[in-house]
Amino acid sequence: MRLFAELQRRNVLRAGVLYIGAVWALAQGIAQLAPVFGAPEWVTMWFVIAAAIGFPFWLAFAWVYEWTPQGLKRESEIAADASITRSTGRRMDRAIIVVLAVAVVLLLTNTFVWKRGAGLQGGAATAARPTAPAIDPDSIAVLPFVDMSQAQDQEYFSDGLSEELLDLLAKVPQLKVIARTSSFSFKGKNLDIAQIARQLGVATILEGSVRKSGNTLRISAQLIRASDATHLWSDTYDRELTDVFKVQDEIAGAVVEALKLKLLPEQAPVGTGRTDNMQAHNHFLLASELMTKGTIESYRAAAGEYQRAIDLDSGYVSALVGLANANGYIADLTGDAATADQALQVVEQALALDPGNAEALAARAWLRTEFKWDFAGARADYEAALQADPNAASVLRRYGWFLAAVGQLPEGLQMARRALDRDPLGIDGLWTLGLILSGSGKSAEACDLLLAAGAGTRGEYTSMVLAESLVQAGRSAEVASATQHSEPRMRLLGAALAQHSLGNDDASRRALDELTQKYAAGMAYQIAQVHAWRGEADAAFAWLDKAIMLHDGGMMLITYDPLLASLRADPRYAALVRRMGFSG
Repeated sequence: MRLFAELQRRNVLRAGVLYIGAVWALAQGIAQLAPVFGAPEWVTMWFVIAAAIGFPFWLAFAWVYEWTPQGLKRESEIAADASITRSTGRRMDRAIIVVLAVAVVLLLTNTFVWKRGAGLQGGAATAARPTAPAIDPDSIAVLPFVDMSQAQDQEYFSDGLSEELLDLLAKVPQLKVIARTSSFSFKGKNLDIAQIARQLGVATILEGSVRKSGNTLRISAQLIRASDATHLWSDTYDRELTDVFKVQDEIAGAVVEALKLKLLPEQAPVGTGRTDNMQAHNHFLLASELMTKGTIESYRAAAGEYQRAIDLDSGYVSALVGLANANGYIADLTGDAATADQALQVVEQALALDPGNAEALAARAWLRTEFKWDFAGARADYEAALQADPNAASVLRRYGWFLAAVGQLPEGLQMARRALDRDPLGIDGLWTLGLILSGSGKSAEACDLLLAAGAGTRGEYTSMVLAESLVQAGRSAEVASATQHSEPRMRLLGAALAQHSLGNDDASRRALDELTQKYAAGMAYQIAQVHAWRGEADAAFAWLDKAIMLHDGGMMLITYDPLLASLRADPRYAALVRRMGFSG
């Protein structure tokens, strides 16, 4: 009893309760915030373990020391009449109440806010892939192979190996293969196989490593079933650096066999569009990574890398297609007609080398639609591309965008959903589906999809579609925070639209004026959107006329854009649609 009384007098029991409450609150906070910053799940566990180890030391400290007005002193050095343990105890009681209140608030937040938000994100993911609620057993994602070379200088090669394997496996009709942009998004992240598979919606994961010693490569690969982490197949290949592409074919064939797919001989995976020049391939890989950033600067940098790859191998079809795509995006964002013509010339070179290349056909179809308004030629290219590769995410996405443009919204929406199913984390599929959802009267679903994917920080097109979708959904108050990290032109567009909706006409006008002064060449259509949203029909039609003269790619939205709804009863609107030649 004397010991218990002494523990009470020295506030050791209170110190223990305060410590436990603080650890509980902090553990809940870490558990909730860790996924936001991409921290691994074990961070919370090790925090609790470290706290448990420190607990007895904390109690010993509370027994030996006491806080006094003069600072920290040993309890044995303080006279009984000078001790302030009683008042310290009252302060600790208040601290305990505060800590426990914070812990309870965090607990309620986790239960009613974060989990509800996770449900919304899950709903958005489901909305993106409604045609495949169950995971296809014949589905796979190829993760970037890890460079385990001593010098850590083979990253481009290991990435290239992963990409070629992905390309080879994608040629198998029965196999659902997740696109590169999604599977490579996990590079360098410490997530387990089950987590990755859930996010990508696949049953199996192919991963591996590359180790280089001299001119010899050791490539290890393993196929893992996500549901129980079972290794379905693994193998190691020792090869000279000169025959790496043969190794890629061998690994792809082994994976197909491990999945027990019954393939006809003519359905065996065969790579296309590749190069035997490793230096050219490295430039191609760097360009592909830059393309995923989705900004005008990254597109320009990517175009430079694609050109370097082509200079080293003029017959490198994949690099030619990449250069055409990069130049197409640059032309769309800047209004530069000469760059658009260059893009068309480059894609024609690719098709002259490989007439049946699905990616090249889809790229030419997009460029024909966007810059030449050749809808009949584009449709023929898309049909040929789908025949060549009916499961390519880029082909499905672009065809969905085309179908929406020519008035086939339901069909376009279906294609866009299929594309995102194949590339669930890709930014192009994300903004395309969001765009068509909003145009189909599903702006609330578009907002959930885009916000869950962090669209405001993922390039110019995604930021634009997010801002417009929020305005259309009546959520203008969220635009500023959702796009605060976007590119300047997209922040101005969002502000001009949102501030008008919020009744702040002067702020809307200032944003519109700055958008017009700085970005008129590449944003003529978007400026017309703002005028239409503000009810300024004459100005809207004037800017739409400029957009037509500039062959602004935004004109492909004119048949279904909700921001132009106020113009549709005006005879000038029907005349514009006829000038565009929308006959499908």
